[in-house]
Amino acid sequence: MAATAALTALQVHAGPRALARLRERGLRPQDVRVIPAAAGGPKGLILNPLDRYLFGRWLPAAPQTVHLLGASIGAWRMACACLPDADAALAELAEDYITQRYEHAPGQAPTPATVSREFGLQIDRRLGARAAELLAHPRWRLHVFTSHGRSLLHRAGRWRTPVGYLGAFAANAVHRRALGTFLERVVFSDPREALPFPLSDFRSQQVALGPQNLTQAVLASCSIPFWLDPVHDIPGGPRGAYWDGGITDYHLHLPYSGMAATDDGLVLYPHFQSQVVPGWLDKAWKSRHRATAQLDKLVLLSPRPAWVAGLPGGKLPDRADFKAYANDDAGRVRAWRLALAESQRLADEFAALVADGRPVEASPLR
Repeated sequence: MAATAALTALQVHAGPRALARLRERGLRPQDVRVIPAAAGGPKGLILNPLDRYLFGRWLPAAPQTVHLLGASIGAWRMACACLPDADAALAELAEDYITQRYEHAPGQAPTPATVSREFGLQIDRRLGARAAELLAHPRWRLHVFTSHGRSLLHRAGRWRTPVGYLGAFAANAVHRRALGTFLERVVFSDPREALPFPLSDFRSQQVALGPQNLTQAVLASCSIPFWLDPVHDIPGGPRGAYWDGGITDYHLHLPYSGMAATDDGLVLYPHFQSQVVPGWLDKAWKSRHRATAQLDKLVLLSPRPAWVAGLPGGKLPDRADFKAYANDDAGRVRAWRLALAESQRLADEFAALVADGRPVEASPLR
């Protein structure tokens, strides 16, 4: 019987090379070389129990270095995973995210300045005081993805920002690479070991990640345009405005196939959907959602749509819930807590899937 036959909440997809490996020998912690973590706001909450199992119990059993790549909430998740008490840190992340509240006038959304200030204080409290400890993890190598402004978006401004993003949208509609006229990918990377593949798919820079810029990089990676203010002039990086890493790398559809032929590792991707969308502005361009040869080594774990339909509202938590629940914070918190509790099934099913080393029958990436 295929190992995936009993799965009711979790589904597994894989690129061609990864699929052959799974069918031959299953999935072992020593197989994992890279873990991406997507942008997506509250949707990332659904992966919290799975994250806690992966970093708290499963991956520590293997000896190799693993690169943790994160954009937006994914950067926050991967930073917490680098702490020695990863299970507790990831549990705190979920609680912080679910209970977040920002002062605002009745009937109005909180201002970007308010959200940036409060969220920045939270990042400082959870990660800033432990930056050196986090970055000294013996096996994990953290890479924080941000979107650095160019042209009109080089600095934020009352008119520069909206006009600049209109230009970015138009450029991206022509071709993804054209987005590089307005935004470039800047990755704040653990200097102890380079990414195991080249960032040749899009205009990119890499900057050494250290205690002096960790919290600013994570805050920038989470700074959704018009919801938060950008972070300017991060130490060590090019000057200018930095926004949410998901704008350039929404789901981190990266050239993983560029890993050296001698590197036999896989990319294990806990994700909230079964497709990997390159950039946030690509959401409207369905032709860009298809799997490519870049994902040949990727194993993707995601919730089954039928299981998602049983969650509150028949969907994953998302940013629209802040508006849908308006001033009913208690109702939103209650719905998100229920979704988080239900998502324990994703972790339990993954644990059963890899428990005895059986071959894993996955579906091809689409």
